[in-house]
Amino acid sequence: MTVNDKPSLDIFWLRDKNLTNLDSLDDPDVLAQEMVENLEAGLESFRAIATALQGS
Repeated sequence: MTVNDKPSLDIFWLRDKNLTNLDSLDDPDVLAQEMVENLEAGLESFRAIATALQGS
């Protein structure tokens, strides 16, 4: 939390310090597709958890 008790969306700590050569990154469309796939996989995991909790 910040000093004024509001959540901060600053994600500077997620920066990958190993990325020294930004020219070596994949194309933006490839990166975007990987992000979509990761988000969909995470959402599916949450759905499975929600389903399991409903059955409890």
